[in-house]
Amino acid sequence: MILPNGTLVAVADGKHVKLFRNRAAEPHLDLIAVEDPDLDALHPASGGRHRHSGGNPDSDRAAEDAFAAAVAKHLNGLALGGHLDALFLIADPRTLGEMRRHFHAGLAAKIVGDLAKDLTAHSVKDIVTAIRHA
Repeated sequence: MILPNGTLVAVADGKHVKLFRNRAAEPHLDLIAVEDPDLDALHPASGGRHRHSGGNPDSDRAAEDAFAAAVAKHLNGLALGGHLDALFLIADPRTLGEMRRHFHAGLAAKIVGDLAKDLTAHSVKDIVTAIRHA
């Protein structure tokens, strides 16, 4: 995939988010790290519809969903504040789905693509390779 110059790339999972900006002219990719936001996960109820029970033994799920909601809230703020023109998202499938539930229409209109893959522990080189093959 080719990303326009200035595209923000957000790489997230249920606990971490890394932000990069593409500073290369099309069709090249040159991602530089942007200061990662200091996110306060929203209270667990804002993460969504999941409760801890015998049918849902994953006690971390509510916290991960709350973190995904906090990432979406941060990205919404960037889009609505005029601080991003284009966004490419990379997140594990569940986190990506939870984030989508919280996107403002103004942010959704700026998304140029996404990739359902967990790359938070990978190098920038791996992230660039994944985007190229998306």
